[in-house]
Amino acid sequence: MKTERRSALKKLFTSAAAFLGLGMVAKAAGNTEPSDEKVVNNVTNFQEVPLFSGSTRHGNIVYIAGKGAHTAPFEIRAHTEIVLQELEKELIKAGSSMEKVLKVSVFLNDIADYKAMNEVYKGRFGKKPPVRTTVAVAKGGVPGDSLVEMDCIAYI
Repeated sequence: MKTERRSALKKLFTSAAAFLGLGMVAKAAGNTEPSDEKVVNNVTNFQEVPLFSGSTRHGNIVYIAGKGAHTAPFEIRAHTEIVLQELEKELIKAGSSMEKVLKVSVFLNDIADYKAMNEVYKGRFGKKPPVRTTVAVAKGGVPGDSLVEMDCIAYI
């Protein structure tokens, strides 16, 4: 009786964990089914060593690496537009979309660009925008002379 109850509880816990996306918890609970593999795209190498991926998908969640605008014109509205287009391209490649973004991180070279960046950003993620963190980076700026960099997390 105790074994049956324990087995039933284990199955219930495993099902709930899988539903909530807690694959590692489900595996620890004795689920022997293969878990979703981590899928990486657009790996950037540095001296033949993998450095980072353009996107990584695990289960139905996709993580998009930071995108910047490294071209002229060096104006925040133009750079924001370029970055949002790059995010959208990467999301589509990964099987997602701007409307499925859950979280965005925005890194500004200068906090004075906050208002102008928002003017381009608003409405780009549909009627239910994602949560967002916006920070101005420390001395040295955003890598590659971009005025803004953004990364995001979305579902598929």
